[in-house]
Amino acid sequence: MAKGKFDFAIDRGGTFTDVFARLPDGREKVLKLLSHDPQNYQDAPTEGIRRVLEEETGLAFPREQPVDTSLIGWIRMGTTVATNALLERRGERTALLVTKGFKDLLHIGTQARPKLFDLEVAVPEVLYEEVIEVDERVVLRQDGCQLPRKEPKRSTGDSLEVWREVDMQRVEEDLRGVLSRGITSLAVLLLHSYTWSDHEKAVGSLARKLGFTQVSLSSEVMPMVRVVPRGYTVCADAYLTPKIRQYLEGFTSGFRDGLKDVSVLFMQSDGGLTPMEQFCGSRAVLSGPAGGVVGYAVTSYDPAQKKPVIGFDMGGTSTDVSRYAGQFEHVFEAATAGVTLQAPQLDINTVAAGGGSRLFFRSGMFVVGPESAGAHPGPACYRKGGPLTVTDANLALGRLLPAFFPRIFGPGEDQPLSSDDTMKCFRQLTQEINDFHSTTDGSRDLADGSEPEMSVEEVAMGFIRVANEAMCRPIRALTQAKGHDTSQHVLACFGGAGGQHACAIARALGMKTVFIHKYSGVLSAYGLALADVVEEVQEPCSLQYCPGSFSELDRRVEQLTQRCTETLRGRGFSGSDITTEVFLHLRYQKTDCALMVTAAGYPGNSQSCRSGDFCSAFTDYRKEFGFTISDRPIMVDDIRVRGSGKSGIKSTVVLRVYLCEDLPCDHSISGPAIIIDKNSTILVEPSCVAQLTEGGDVCISVGSDPYCLLGTELNTVQLSIFSHRFMSIAEQMGRVLQRTSISTNIKERLDFSCAVFGPDGGLVSNAPHIPVHLGAMQETVQYQKSLGRNTIEEGDVILSNHPCAGGSHLPDLTVITPVFRRGVSGPVFFVASRGHHADIGGITPGSMPPHSTSLQQEGAVFTSFKLVTAGVFQEEAVTEALMAPAQYPDCSGTRNLHDNLSDLRAQVAANQRGSALVGELIDSYGLAVVQAYMGHIQSNAELAVRDMLKDFARRRRQKTGSLDVEAEDFMDDGTPIRLRVQVNEKEGSAVFDFTGTGTEVWGNCNAPRAITFSALIYCLRCMVGQDIPLNQGCLAPIRVIIPDGSILQPSQDAAVVGGNVLTSQRVVDVIFRAFEVCAASQGCMNNVTFGSEGSGYYETVAGGAGAGPEWNGRSGVHSHMTNTRITDPEILEKRYPVVLEQFSLRPNSGGAGKHRGGDGVIRKLLFRNKVVLSILTERRSTRPYGLHGGESGASGLNLLHRADGRVLNLGAKTTVNLEPGDVFCLYTPGGGGYGEKDERAAGNGAPVKKRRRFSETFSERGSVFEYRMAQEGV
Repeated sequence: MAKGKFDFAIDRGGTFTDVFARLPDGREKVLKLLSHDPQNYQDAPTEGIRRVLEEETGLAFPREQPVDTSLIGWIRMGTTVATNALLERRGERTALLVTKGFKDLLHIGTQARPKLFDLEVAVPEVLYEEVIEVDERVVLRQDGCQLPRKEPKRSTGDSLEVWREVDMQRVEEDLRGVLSRGITSLAVLLLHSYTWSDHEKAVGSLARKLGFTQVSLSSEVMPMVRVVPRGYTVCADAYLTPKIRQYLEGFTSGFRDGLKDVSVLFMQSDGGLTPMEQFCGSRAVLSGPAGGVVGYAVTSYDPAQKKPVIGFDMGGTSTDVSRYAGQFEHVFEAATAGVTLQAPQLDINTVAAGGGSRLFFRSGMFVVGPESAGAHPGPACYRKGGPLTVTDANLALGRLLPAFFPRIFGPGEDQPLSSDDTMKCFRQLTQEINDFHSTTDGSRDLADGSEPEMSVEEVAMGFIRVANEAMCRPIRALTQAKGHDTSQHVLACFGGAGGQHACAIARALGMKTVFIHKYSGVLSAYGLALADVVEEVQEPCSLQYCPGSFSELDRRVEQLTQRCTETLRGRGFSGSDITTEVFLHLRYQKTDCALMVTAAGYPGNSQSCRSGDFCSAFTDYRKEFGFTISDRPIMVDDIRVRGSGKSGIKSTVVLRVYLCEDLPCDHSISGPAIIIDKNSTILVEPSCVAQLTEGGDVCISVGSDPYCLLGTELNTVQLSIFSHRFMSIAEQMGRVLQRTSISTNIKERLDFSCAVFGPDGGLVSNAPHIPVHLGAMQETVQYQKSLGRNTIEEGDVILSNHPCAGGSHLPDLTVITPVFRRGVSGPVFFVASRGHHADIGGITPGSMPPHSTSLQQEGAVFTSFKLVTAGVFQEEAVTEALMAPAQYPDCSGTRNLHDNLSDLRAQVAANQRGSALVGELIDSYGLAVVQAYMGHIQSNAELAVRDMLKDFARRRRQKTGSLDVEAEDFMDDGTPIRLRVQVNEKEGSAVFDFTGTGTEVWGNCNAPRAITFSALIYCLRCMVGQDIPLNQGCLAPIRVIIPDGSILQPSQDAAVVGGNVLTSQRVVDVIFRAFEVCAASQGCMNNVTFGSEGSGYYETVAGGAGAGPEWNGRSGVHSHMTNTRITDPEILEKRYPVVLEQFSLRPNSGGAGKHRGGDGVIRKLLFRNKVVLSILTERRSTRPYGLHGGESGASGLNLLHRADGRVLNLGAKTTVNLEPGDVFCLYTPGGGGYGEKDERAAGNGAPVKKRRRFSETFSERGSVFEYRMAQEGV
């Protein structure tokens, strides 16, 4: 701090602006003011600085005059300007310039839909307004390429060929056209520019000369492989940077000489500060919350004890959760507001439970969020007619005291919080809950048929407990996903609302200590004062990590380090204040799971780079995750150097956390009690003791929960909590499976499901939700159960995949572990994991043959195979079984035995974790209670489905007078799938009768019985329209009739691989047609496989989604029974002998109507070598139906353009040998339209606006969210 100067750290949030000021005499001052108060000031940070200067100097600093900067040393700021512009889509008008053939690439994205059961497929719109396609092409050079060679171009580790140069004259014409329409911000995205940027730089230089005020090049914004996230990032940069620049111009104009001689630094998403002029859109979206992470990391982590800390920042709309264990944890690809950003950012996990999260009672269950009341109208207590929220629950329980809040509420913003409004709403909700329990349906599971009425306070406390459990789940996932014990962490609580929940959350997670800093209410601002200035440089590499590459790696590391150091020196830092850290982005060869690795703690030696022993660091990290491949080379994808200039103030805090100014130091407060600070309220719960430290912080010791006996009778609050706990068990099983597996399919594509089952084999909880696995595993477990109790003993683990035993298709191997309890005969629960193995033998590599006619041709078969007997893994026996398909003509045993065995062991380990967690739950509550709540949760799902069916029956009866509905659709070979549904309105039950469905087919589109049940559960969940537990209760009101020998219940030896990926979609189409829910989506997964002896590749491709009564169908997206993410174009071309010539939407392939069906896609693959291509598709002869007058979508088409000029229609299912230069063109089906087209409305060309829902106002983010999205993108 300059002598006699004021230093300011300011966090400008969406609602409040927090100011931390260090005064010339060393004192500290904090204040909080509204971020928007145009009647009193134009800019909140400027006003905060003005107030501090005026109050402390006694001099006048008039608002209407620029602030005198002579007394200001430095200003540091974090801001939500970029985040808000992204959320509200209020950035700069932007154009995208992209390689020809890829104009819709960012619309399609990964092709996965964000919400699995959302038929509308509500996806945030792209950030650009116009697209310019550039006829240029750069491809990676491949040694084995059999096409004519071009002159190679060398780059950062890759060798490239320029197939087409940029036509600069045409580009100039297109750019001038964009400028003429008032667009002055340009994002440039050319394929492989991460490693060869000449074309982008040429286009960027031209655009700047023509007058574009913002030109963002993807090769400069983030030079990392993967064109889709790099494209989102460069668009965000072009879209947001002008808005940031506008804000900065407005901010600096409030000071004399525009802050010319003042050091002004802004917080970036990675937790480092950067000069104001370097602050850009792609690095700004976490600017606000990043300061809080730095704040708790510096103040709450003790380097001597090395006890890791969980940051818990609970705000109004959501809660931010993060972790610090001596180093900041970064992610390099994460989504914010529906935009995936490829840039270093702190791993801040935002979950949908904040003070403003809404409270619901749905079908007998307490539900908190994800919908938020927002700032307007806000909670009920804000006096604006808002709904009940978590804040209201705390107020109803006396945990918030209105007398200590400012009078800023009500229409005139001059009234206190309203306890009356809150209690009025709670009394209404309490009456609704008690009325529900007094009915026959609501009380049928109770021992005596009735439940004592709940009081308002009991209801409010119930919602608090459910909210706490909702926040505990992501904390468990964040820690246990990385192999850490959640209970061995300290909970660092900050933010306005966290203090009321910290004790309960710490106790639920087994944590013993909560720290609340004295500045916890403004910790994001305080963190800015403690942060370092950071400069990062990164470049792609593409070298193998081996002695032959060390000299080149060292040279490039030295160059990047020098660039970092010189930049920081230029910003005024001396050598002693500068530190650098080197990272290598490493992965095993032929895998897609790269890690950014630091060699901290691994000094260099004779067998490593000078910067450190990265191989040991990488291998040890992998061991912690249970995953090493000792004989596989390690590849370096990127080199990154992070330089830090030490500039933060020194924290004078000895230890942690919160102050009540009237209490002396070392004062102890035993709970229950409330500590009120001017910035927050802290609840000290019973059995907890709060201690005030010398630094003015609060340290809370968390005691055990007073024992509370829970009976087997239904308690609706505990129902919600048990639902979370059962789901958490399934989620943690999945984390173990992903950590310990080895194959690409399971480890990277996350193609697996884990689940918990009751003693009858009925599904209790399933996570994640892969549609084709829903309910199918239940059939598998129940089949094993039906074989007899004596066949399964403790220490046994069963392997199964046969369709007659509940299998879906053979590559999906299900591992089942019974859970035993001492003194109980037979299993008390089952846990199971189902994973897709890349190969289990058969007639084609990948075990997905398009032309199989018997089950034996599709790979190894297991009906009830003991994978583990008495605790011993049966490696020899399972190896023999996996190799057995070789005995059949033209078949092979598994082609990847090592991965099969490793993944099966991983599935056993995941089940073991699930068994242990079930045991812990039984230890806590008792077997009778846990099994009782298992039943209650299943009954809750049943109730939700019955309510939906009753509502449908009522509407159907009023409209037609009949409660029977029926529908029919056809496979491409003419096989009909017929359904008749008879609904019982009184019971809320239904009979689904597939009588009349076609017979088993000669081919592989036969669908095992379990597939129909999976499709049925998926459809029921979509029609319910709200989150419900997905378990066997969903099917309790349903009776299903499937004729033996039909395509939906084939014989034991029938081929079924196409039934899983194709027929399942037609079953969904028929169910939705019967219920008139929406028009048909593409009805196909478009399975494409190609390969040779050396490699193989498999993908499924998006199409059009069906329109509905209130929405247009989404174009270029997966629908219904699949949600697979597609391989990024740059990764595809880097690893396989193929060039992607086009990946765009297929215009006008969606059916017309009042609401138009989504368009399919066009995907063209040019092959560089000889390969065998297999396609397995549907909807090539039939078209996806429209509904209520809407037109059908276009059928798909598979064309082969031979290198000699011939064009061949390949049909729906075939295998063909391709030559170099052949091009496969895939045209996927569009979705059907909904409603008759209104010609008058259509004439104006205006698109139909999608309705905006409460839930769309909340945006989750962080590694836990990304993991779940990846899981649901399978």
